[in-house]
Amino acid sequence: MRIGELSARTGASRRLLRYYEERGLIVSTRCANGYRSYDEGMVDRVLQVRGLLDAGLPTRIIKQILPCLDKPRVIYFPDATPEMIATLERERDRMTERIRCLTRNRDAISAYLDAVRAYDRAS
Repeated sequence: MRIGELSARTGASRRLLRYYEERGLIVSTRCANGYRSYDEGMVDRVLQVRGLLDAGLPTRIIKQILPCLDKPRVIYFPDATPEMIATLERERDRMTERIRCLTRNRDAISAYLDAVRAYDRAS
């Protein structure tokens, strides 16, 4: 698929996709006319990158952990610096807390909807 389609399917601008490619987060091939071409797997990859960026991880660390998202997994341990490990531990803990908060909020909304539906049925 060309960059416009990848942009439309992921919500990432074309400029952002070119930036991801410059940083080595996604890859493309070049067609004879020079246009970028992306395989279907890049849709998920872009969404993963965006999620990791939203979680607060910098692109240099995202690039290092991207192999963990691939199948088969290829992990390069020599790249793991103490700073990187500490950053990942902090981010993992922060994500865990966000998940707890989101779960509480989801459960509260579900309870509210259940109460509204029960009230509507009783009325």
